[in-house]
Amino acid sequence: MELEFHNREKEIEEIMRILKTPPNLITFVYGPINSGKSSLMLKIARILPKEYVVFYISLRHIYVSKAEDFLRILFEVRNKKMSIKTIVKELIETYVPKEIITPLGRFPIPKNIFQEIFKERQIENVFVYLETLLMEVARRKKPILVLDELQKIGDIKIDGPLIYELFNFFVGLTKESHLAHVFVITSDSLFLDRVFNEAMLHGRCRYLLIDDFDYNTTVEFLKKYSFTKDEIELTWNYFGGKPVYLVEVVNNKHRLKEFCEEQLKLRFSQILDTVYEIEENKELFNGVIELFKDISENEVIKYTKIDDPLKFCARKNILFVEPVNRIVKPQSHLDLLAIRKILQELNP
Repeated sequence: MELEFHNREKEIEEIMRILKTPPNLITFVYGPINSGKSSLMLKIARILPKEYVVFYISLRHIYVSKAEDFLRILFEVRNKKMSIKTIVKELIETYVPKEIITPLGRFPIPKNIFQEIFKERQIENVFVYLETLLMEVARRKKPILVLDELQKIGDIKIDGPLIYELFNFFVGLTKESHLAHVFVITSDSLFLDRVFNEAMLHGRCRYLLIDDFDYNTTVEFLKKYSFTKDEIELTWNYFGGKPVYLVEVVNNKHRLKEFCEEQLKLRFSQILDTVYEIEENKELFNGVIELFKDISENEVIKYTKIDDPLKFCARKNILFVEPVNRIVKPQSHLDLLAIRKILQELNP
């Protein structure tokens, strides 16, 4: 069920427009959790013309605690000595877009060069190798680099923070040499705010929001599965246009009301447990409750700065912070319902 791509023509068209122009800016693809960002980028990678080669590096389900972890994810090690030209020739001739989530999506590297990089632990050597490889690829194809959940390396340091070294490298690939398109996917509100306010990236990035579906899109989709008006309204009232929930709604159509109530009960319990974690920190606890009240009444609010209560709720994926428009909203409509239920629980 390709729900993530239902009525995503606007977003696909925008990304294709970006790819048809010379690389110039880093593109941050952002949005609430489970809004279909990764699926959309994978879909685009699979339908691109043969002139493109996509390197898709996903940190989503991988534990990364040090630079060596990141390097192992970044590269596909070849056991024999090979020149870069030979590697690129093999890469281009064997590249299959539908397999980009396999090791073909990573950067091939001869074992001897990989061992040398590990031995010296010089991140500059990594970037020199990658740039050389991409320059060779660019002679025959158009390289695209996609990094999914890059914020997971935010605290790793090699001399200085690794993330800043990467940002500098991305700027070099796009703004300076126009060598490769770079897309960074994230649902981490605090990471996005950090990027948005990073001076070194001003004028060097664009931001593409992949949001949940609006009401009309949700209705259009559910009608394809013969949902009645009442079933559509029930679904919207519980889940809004969150793609991941809409898939489950279709799968549980035969027990829709029961499924909706189960999910609300589960999310209520999860958020309540999270709030009780900070009960002894009265200032933070009271700040979170006041934030919940504001969200409960208005659903979407403006913010001037990210204070501790907002930071806590964003880190726990209860609220989504959107720095481009400086707004805060629940990660899903289900979260909003759970927040309202928690306020009733704490203030009967």
